[in-house]
Amino acid sequence: MSFEFFVGLRYLRAKRKQAFISVITFISIAGVTLGVMAMMVVLAVMTGFGKDIRSKILGANAHIRVMSRSGTLDEYQGAMATIEAVDGVEASAPFVLSQVMLRRGSHVSGAVLRGIDPSRAGRVVDLEKSVKDADLRALTRGSSADTDNKDRGEGPPGIIVGKELSRSLGAYPGDQLYVVSPFGGSLTPVGARIPHMKKFRVVGLFDSGMYDYDASFAYVSIESAQRLLKLGQAVHGIEVKVDDIYGVGKISSALLERLGSAYWTQDWMQMNKNFFSALKLEKAVMFIILVLIILVAAFNIISTLIMMVMEKNKDIAILKSMGASSKSIMRIFMLDGLVIGVTGTVLGIMGGSVLCFLLKRYQFVKLPSDVYYISTLPVRVQVLDVALIALSAIAISFLATLYPSYQASRLDPAAAIRYE
Repeated sequence: MSFEFFVGLRYLRAKRKQAFISVITFISIAGVTLGVMAMMVVLAVMTGFGKDIRSKILGANAHIRVMSRSGTLDEYQGAMATIEAVDGVEASAPFVLSQVMLRRGSHVSGAVLRGIDPSRAGRVVDLEKSVKDADLRALTRGSSADTDNKDRGEGPPGIIVGKELSRSLGAYPGDQLYVVSPFGGSLTPVGARIPHMKKFRVVGLFDSGMYDYDASFAYVSIESAQRLLKLGQAVHGIEVKVDDIYGVGKISSALLERLGSAYWTQDWMQMNKNFFSALKLEKAVMFIILVLIILVAAFNIISTLIMMVMEKNKDIAILKSMGASSKSIMRIFMLDGLVIGVTGTVLGIMGGSVLCFLLKRYQFVKLPSDVYYISTLPVRVQVLDVALIALSAIAISFLATLYPSYQASRLDPAAAIRYE
């Protein structure tokens, strides 16, 4: 152990007559600890929030959508074969997408109707986790029958509605409702268009955990959607799943090269660009704000070291008269400040880890899902965030030691012991 480190530790363990310095030291350590804990918990929550929202978005939406500039795809089977031949593509599935009205009794609500192929949709989007009380195959029951023709002896086709949408309509599994489409209706003698309406039976509820999706999404089989919207055998587009969600830009370009200029693509980053940009900016701003908390704790370190220098004037003079250099004196107080900073950082990381574990394990903080998209506080600790927090706290603590240490190194031993 170097004598600078030895002397520095002795100064931190003040004697009974200098107990006030020990109290200030503990307060400085506590300040750094609380600042690191706050920064660690907030960044873990922000990271968890972003990852949780991303997983929910990708659970209900494909990584890439391929659509035709003409509006619909007639020969989509060939396009799907071309898409699946591109490197990085795992699976594809056709879809139909339209705005409709849902009616049950006196309850009416707008919704986004998605027609899917139950045999292929599960390969592209993870809907099975979100659908309750039924599987996707229930959508095809009765879909081969004309729902207005009761002579077929088959019931109406199935529909899966969002949990919040089900609540607003009062429609639960087993109930029947009408889907009203503004497309494909008939004309009256006076030229007015009557909306096309079909009866469906609720076969399951969709619970993604995101209020916007659960309050607006409804799923039917692709055949039912084609008949409702008078599309024939056409679809609105093809959903694509890729093996690298962050490489969707390159894969989209490769798809357009294969398919030609008659098609266009939209990936999950483009569809949610504003949301994730705002989330990233908010995380950066929160980091800056929390750094200010550690800066406040750094002023405690400065005041502790200044008081220590004033208290140890005679000791510094004696050390210098015995041959200690100014650099050695400076190192003593710099080491004191670093011990305070490192101790507070380690305790803060330990306390923050425990608090993050409790938040993740017991989820005792509940959120209104219609405001925050999710119902519980998500927590995800990243090693890179912890390293950044530790480096920031230690760097700030080190900078706080420079001025007091420099003043201690400039002390004139003759002036300090002149009247002793």
